[in-house]
Amino acid sequence: MCGIAGIYKLDQSSLPPETSERVRAMTEMLVHRGPDASGIFQSGPVALGHRRLSIIDLSGGAQPMQTQDKRLTITYNGELYNYRELARELAQDGVRFVTDSDTEVILQSYRKWGRECVKHFEGMFAMAIFDANSRSLFLARDRFGKKPLFYTLQNGCCYFASEVTALAALPELSLHIDRRAIVRFLAYEYVPGPDTIYTEVRSLAPAHTLVVNGQALCAERYWDLPWPEKPQGDVQEREEELYRLLSQAVAKRLVSDVPLGVFLSGGLDSSIVTGLMAQVCSQPVKTFSIGFSEASYDESRYARLVAQTFATEHHEEILSAEVCCELLPKIIARMDVPMADASVAPTYLLSGLTRKSVTVALGGDGSDELWAGYENYAAMRLAGFYNSLPHWLKACVIEPLSRHLPGSQGYVNLRLAMQTFLSGAKAPDWLKIQRLLTSFAPEQLSCILAQDFLAPLPGILATDELFASTKLEFTHWPEASGASALARAFHVYLRQYLPEDILLKVDRCSMLHSLEVRAPFLDRELAEFTARLPLSDKFQGLKGKWLLRRAFGKLLPHAIIHRNKRGFQIPVAAWLRGRMLPRIRELLDEKRLNDQGIFAPRAVNALLEEHVSGRQDLRKQLWTIVVLELWLESHVQQAAVHL
Repeated sequence: MCGIAGIYKLDQSSLPPETSERVRAMTEMLVHRGPDASGIFQSGPVALGHRRLSIIDLSGGAQPMQTQDKRLTITYNGELYNYRELARELAQDGVRFVTDSDTEVILQSYRKWGRECVKHFEGMFAMAIFDANSRSLFLARDRFGKKPLFYTLQNGCCYFASEVTALAALPELSLHIDRRAIVRFLAYEYVPGPDTIYTEVRSLAPAHTLVVNGQALCAERYWDLPWPEKPQGDVQEREEELYRLLSQAVAKRLVSDVPLGVFLSGGLDSSIVTGLMAQVCSQPVKTFSIGFSEASYDESRYARLVAQTFATEHHEEILSAEVCCELLPKIIARMDVPMADASVAPTYLLSGLTRKSVTVALGGDGSDELWAGYENYAAMRLAGFYNSLPHWLKACVIEPLSRHLPGSQGYVNLRLAMQTFLSGAKAPDWLKIQRLLTSFAPEQLSCILAQDFLAPLPGILATDELFASTKLEFTHWPEASGASALARAFHVYLRQYLPEDILLKVDRCSMLHSLEVRAPFLDRELAEFTARLPLSDKFQGLKGKWLLRRAFGKLLPHAIIHRNKRGFQIPVAAWLRGRMLPRIRELLDEKRLNDQGIFAPRAVNALLEEHVSGRQDLRKQLWTIVVLELWLESHVQQAAVHL
């Protein structure tokens, strides 16, 4: 796993000699992604930089790498799990390899198939290939967006990098915080791609290539998940195929020249991965878990049960609120983009614990999105039932009663859960899933954002505009026209929430510790098989992962197979009222917010007081604001903020 960066001159004339030093400055911001080695290449209109975390072919995979005829040069971040199969296929065409690295296989694949080469790749990647014959630049990103790639067009050049902080390292680049992105961040808890927090910077979308040939840019999607089809075979046959595909996906991800282990939460997904690893590894599997001193958030007993079942070499750390609260501002400050997912803290700490023993870890990412693992899938189904009830029953009984349900600072807050559900149930079909996920609805944003801040953004709070990214997910594909809101929610989770929240979080938290994380559930063949399954194979009654539980029922303990989903979360509600409160009052100080110009200070502080008093649970809203303020506090000095 690595960090990449580069500069390409759009008129295809040669870059000045000092460009290599500017690329070196970019790669210095990516040392955490690749602490083992570095390299710079410059020729004609391109300069490429690389920071390496050595995983495969430790001595022979240095980058940037060139073909022997000097035509193609690559800087690449990722792993190809099928590179040896591709190497054998290319060898039949007469290709002679001088290394055992997947990097060289990518170069030769590009020579044979051009931009279509990515359709042959199985793995996670972000890459840039310079073709000296056409003097063009080829950029590509993996199917699900596990590896990041950002770019900006300025000063007659295309600048690209694995993280935005590498672009911010160049003083000649103009980077302005985008007002529109701030509003969307407050709604989504991340900035929906391909936009970023900066007006001038774009993210290359997952499953896309971008060819920069002189002044011309040509972006193209090369893959998409299929829609559900009529099931093939009987249930037992589908169970057996699922077991085979997931076992194969895990085995592919065990190829490594350095030690590896697994993130073990004690949930169904990571437990399956652990069990499948234990079946094929000759040595005890190394497992890693984070627990909490707050009982309602702690899952460590389940992780220990799985570790005992498979006789793993288990590593565990129990965290207190004090430790996590102290670290949280530092973690957010190290993120190149803001993200309000509260599990960023335990993910960062788990990555640090894991890196003490191994360089590569497998995880369960992608299963919840593909297999209906989130509570919101159940909420989507219940919404249909709720909306069929008589109006008087909803308006006069259910909704008033919901306001009197008990609240809690713990993991489960019945009042908050019911209020969130009602918000989603009342929304139009295309918006239901996002209203279940969002921190702020448009009407709430109109109250907490300063009017002067909103003035240059007419129409931004209109529902269709604010949630335009979600609406696109529901309208872009002809196959979606007859699908239910629940079925289409899978696409929103997979095309939007997974890459922009889950995978981004895991990539940044792990790479800040120079740790590579692999996701077997996002294996292409397995994901396509899963996507084609009927909804009933994934979701029965109000419980997800139906076929997954059946297929692995004999592998795992009964207590793990029948567990309900628990998010990897921290006790935000309690911390906002206690340990973090003094720091939050500083961040939300009326004068500070007035000077900044984004929020209406009195409205924001009214939210805080409502939460502190216990009258409402506003953990999601306040957490999103706090994360944005902490991130801006750490990053505004690197960019001009025109508000």
